[in-house]
Amino acid sequence: MSDTSKVIDARDTFCPGPLMELITHMKQAEIGETLELLSTDEGSGNDVPEWVNKVGHELISSEKVDGVWHIFIRKAK
Repeated sequence: MSDTSKVIDARDTFCPGPLMELITHMKQAEIGETLELLSTDEGSGNDVPEWVNKVGHELISSEKVDGVWHIFIRKAK
């Protein structure tokens, strides 16, 4: 995705590490920015989309490639 503003590399960290990294960066991001979270933690595939929906941001895509989750989120508020 070419409009990614920031890549958050949380590979090789475990729950709740990837989600906490995302939350930290999301607080610093501008509305409309897109963040890509890279995570090898299995829970990220469920935990991150659940959090994104709960707080009202936009989940653009989530896919696992070669054991790494690539989750794209747009800050909505």
